[in-house]
Amino acid sequence: MYILSSPSGAGKTTISRMLLGADEEIKLSVSVTTRPPRPGEIEGVHYHFVSDGEFDVMIEEDDFYEWAPVFGYRYGTPKGHIRSALKDGQDFLFDIDWQGTQQLYQKDQQDVVRVFILPPSLEELQRRLTGRGTDSAEVIASRMERARAEISHWDGYDYVVINDDVEACFAKVRQILAAERMKRQRQTGLIPFVRELML
Repeated sequence: MYILSSPSGAGKTTISRMLLGADEEIKLSVSVTTRPPRPGEIEGVHYHFVSDGEFDVMIEEDDFYEWAPVFGYRYGTPKGHIRSALKDGQDFLFDIDWQGTQQLYQKDQQDVVRVFILPPSLEELQRRLTGRGTDSAEVIASRMERARAEISHWDGYDYVVINDDVEACFAKVRQILAAERMKRQRQTGLIPFVRELML
C-alpha cells in the first residue's frame, strides 16, 4: 500500500495520476466519500459516492481500513478488495491525508510505505490553490490553515519529497516505489524460486 500525502495543492493528485499512467502494476485505491461528485468525476473511478447513511453502515460493519472527516464530508478506504488483491501481489496507491495514513499504518505496518509531498513554500501553495479557480477565498483560507496542520505531521512518514518541480518529484516517487518493491518480504514468489534453485 503506497501512500502519497500532501497538503491540498502540493501536487499529490498530479503525481498520483502520473504514476498510475506510467506504472501498470499499481492501482488506485478508490476511496468512499459522502462528498458529491465534482464535474468530470466518475463513480468507481475517482471515488465511490455514498450517502451519510451508507457511510454509517460501512463504519458499523468495520468495512474501512481508515476513515476521516475532511472539509465537512467523510472519506474512507474500503478493506475487502484491497486485502485479497494484496495477497496476490497487487500494489495499491493511496491518495490520503495524515490521519488516514496513521490509521492505515496502525492496522498494517509491513505492507505500508508512506510518502509525504511538501510544497516549495506556503506562498507557492497559496498561488496553486488560487490558480485552480475552483474554490472561494474562504475555502482557500481554510485549505491554507489545514495545510499548516498537515505539514506538521511530515515526520510520521517514511519518505519526504519537496515538489518544486513536478517531473523531478515524480522521478523520486517512482524511485521510492521501485526500491520498496525490491525488499525481500515484498517479492511474491521468491521463496519457491529460491527453494527450486537449491534442489
